[in-house]
Amino acid sequence: MARRRKPPRSGAVNELPPLRLLGQIAALQSIYYATALVLMLFTSLVAGTRFNLDLVFGWANLRGDTTQGWLVGFVWLCCAGVVVVAMVALIGRSKLVLDFALSLHFIHLVIVTFYTGFIPRNVAWWITMVASSVVAVAGGTYGCQWRELRPISFGGNARSSNNTDGSAETAGENGTAGGEQGDEEMGFSRGRGRGRGRDGAGEYEMVGIQDNGER
Repeated sequence: MARRRKPPRSGAVNELPPLRLLGQIAALQSIYYATALVLMLFTSLVAGTRFNLDLVFGWANLRGDTTQGWLVGFVWLCCAGVVVVAMVALIGRSKLVLDFALSLHFIHLVIVTFYTGFIPRNVAWWITMVASSVVAVAGGTYGCQWRELRPISFGGNARSSNNTDGSAETAGENGTAGGEQGDEEMGFSRGRGRGRGRDGAGEYEMVGIQDNGER
């Protein structure tokens, strides 16, 4: 007896072609690191400290016992917010957000490990990455759902409205003209006291009925 196969899990691997999937992951990762580089450089200039790539690809500076460590953690949360906007713009599907967000942070873990030669040991680094993942998943899901639920406009509302108004106006004019013509054919003319009979007997004039006081 043949076994019933389970339906594939909905996710990025089953929804997108491999090349497009890799391209979107590369785009998100590039946006993630570009934002981190800009913000880390800005905070270093403001704080008057020396900038180096360890702030982006290292884990030693992200610690909970220094002000700079808290600032670095805040920068990574801001980067997660930028990734949310990028996922809404590039991905646009709420059921794919979890796969992309977790893949982004896993690739970051691999790069940090290879750059430093050690797996991150600071608890603050792990807490920050977990919080960043939560922000990316929650914000990306909400943003993509908002985008999916937006009404679709086909661009023909104004033209249809104009056509409808024009048709109604034309119909009203035709109805008025037809009504006047029909009244004349029936021997009545609205707004006038003369009419032409249907039998072609000529014109006649409508006169008022005089009341002689007889009942």
